[in-house]
Amino acid sequence: MDRRKFLSTATAAGVAVSPVIVSAQDKPALLGGTPVKKGRWPGWPVFDRKEEEELLGVLRSGKWYRGLGKLNVDRFEAAYAQLTGAKHCLATANGTSALHALGIQAGDEVILPPYTFVATVNVILMMNALPVFVDSDRETSQIDASKIEAAITPRTKLIMPVHLGGSAADMDTILAIGKKHGIPVVEDACQAHLGEWRNRKVGTWGATGCFSFQASKNLNSGEGGAILTNDDEIIEKCYAFHNNSRGRKAEGYNFTYSGRGLNLRMTEFQGALLMAQMSRLEAQSKTREQNAQYLSSMLKEIGGVPPAKMYDGCTRNAYHLYMWRYQPEQFAGLPRAKFIKAMSAEGIPVSSGYSPLNTEPFIKNTIESRGFRAAHPKESIEGWAERTRCPENDKLCAEALWLTQTMLLATRQDMELVAQAVRKIKKHANELAKA
Repeated sequence: MDRRKFLSTATAAGVAVSPVIVSAQDKPALLGGTPVKKGRWPGWPVFDRKEEEELLGVLRSGKWYRGLGKLNVDRFEAAYAQLTGAKHCLATANGTSALHALGIQAGDEVILPPYTFVATVNVILMMNALPVFVDSDRETSQIDASKIEAAITPRTKLIMPVHLGGSAADMDTILAIGKKHGIPVVEDACQAHLGEWRNRKVGTWGATGCFSFQASKNLNSGEGGAILTNDDEIIEKCYAFHNNSRGRKAEGYNFTYSGRGLNLRMTEFQGALLMAQMSRLEAQSKTREQNAQYLSSMLKEIGGVPPAKMYDGCTRNAYHLYMWRYQPEQFAGLPRAKFIKAMSAEGIPVSSGYSPLNTEPFIKNTIESRGFRAAHPKESIEGWAERTRCPENDKLCAEALWLTQTMLLATRQDMELVAQAVRKIKKHANELAKA
């Protein structure tokens, strides 16, 4: 019998209710009560002999970098392309370098969300291109696609949605806008391994999709990244750029170059490690999904902590983050910082998420620098701050709560403990606010 049926049956029969509800009467740990969670949460990364064998194989081969035949990086690229349904995959040094290889130039404008990791904007700034932030949809934590078209100018060369936390941005709307204006869409899917939009993997809808395999990611090689595309010309340009502008045919001591480029190659060690890590990816993803759905059902019952909504087209959430929001008015005005502290005391680590990226002083300072003033019209520089105001994102940053993907690899009972902690805090919110 599932939890909801048990509760309704037990209540109707006049018997004891769920242990989770009974435990909610306990005093919060921050007020001297017993924490709901005493053990550790799952560690990360997960590894065993598979990783050891893959890494030792590379070590003993003496072939540690790509370019010495079709070895582990090539093997990973083929496997990841097959997994995602993309025609091409190019492995890179990290997710940032995957974004960097896309040919944006000084004077261009790139549309992006303000609720994302700093790497998304850094790669734009490194090219002396102007980041144009479009406000967030507070209920989903994604870019508000309905506001993108108003931000387009003749200088807009790219739209870069971010599938934040593993949930998909509104790709139907975004792709339609890109097509209407002839602007390519590049998906930042760095947190969205196995995420789907309309039953097709994210990262395969736009001109390119970019992924990260940094240590915190659901697919992990310490560092590493990948570009997906179905375009033959784009993949060759990206390959040359990530290989110091040397194309696939420039082998050995043939020092000929196609243009600008950098060394952004993935190592053979990373390629081998990813092959082992991929063997667990689907099972881990299913566990995260099941736990996230169960947790959401409980938090919705409690109220005041709504889980992030997903767009109808998001057919699979990768849950790199479990994103929810805190509504203090339903917790007797208890500040979010105090709620987070109380959750931590219960053994439930909760993050407050990102701060508003569009108001970071370093971005404004960069845009007002000599290089940017030379590349962009005076009115673009002087009007940038007002143009990129994002009031809904400011509210999101003040409300957001996160759980990490590793917590979603815990047990179903652990999800009940998260909900139990929230119930305890809500019940005793007045006392906590005064403590």
